[in-house]
Amino acid sequence: MEIMTATFERNTADTTAPAAETPRQRAARYVFAGIRIALGWTFLWAFLDKVFGLGNATEAKNAWINGGSPTKGFLSFGAAGPFKGFYNGIAGAAWADWLFMGGLAAIGVALLLGIGMRVAAVAGGLLYLMMWTVVLPPENNPFIDDHLINAALLAGLALINAGATLGLGRTWAKLPLVRRFPWLR
Repeated sequence: MEIMTATFERNTADTTAPAAETPRQRAARYVFAGIRIALGWTFLWAFLDKVFGLGNATEAKNAWINGGSPTKGFLSFGAAGPFKGFYNGIAGAAWADWLFMGGLAAIGVALLLGIGMRVAAVAGGLLYLMMWTVVLPPENNPFIDDHLINAALLAGLALINAGATLGLGRTWAKLPLVRRFPWLR
C-alpha cells in the first residue's frame, strides 16, 4: 500500500505544471488591471484636487495648500443619517484632514502601481465604507451605492492579485520585506 501511495504522489507531483493561460483569462487579467488603475486614479485625483483646488470638486481658494480643509465642507454639510453627529464632530479636524489625505494618496499610488494591494484594499474599503455611512441612506437606493460596490471591487482585486498585470505587483512580491510579511502584498 505504501508503494502505491508513493508512486501515486510522485506521478501526480510530476504532472502539476501550471496550465496555459486561455485568451479569456488573459483578457480578464487586463480588464481587472484596468479597473485597478481606474480606481487608483479616482483616489489620486481626489487627493490632487483637494490639495491644489483644481476646480473639479474643490475651488482653488479652498485648496488644502491655501489653508482649506479637505474634510470640513463634506462632513459638515453633506453628512446625513445616523452618523451625522459623528461626522460633523470630526469635520475640519487637522488629524482627520491628514488621515483622509494620506489615505487618498497612499491608496491611489498603491493601486496605480499595483503594489500593496492587500493593504490598499483594506484601507480603501474602509474609506469607501466610511463615505457610505456619511450619506446614509444613499440617495438613489435604500441600501447600495457605488461606495459599497467599489469596496467589494477592491477586495476582489486584492484576491486575484490584480497588481501583477500592468503593475509592479510581481516585483513588489519578491522584495524581502514583502516575502517576510505577506500581508504587504
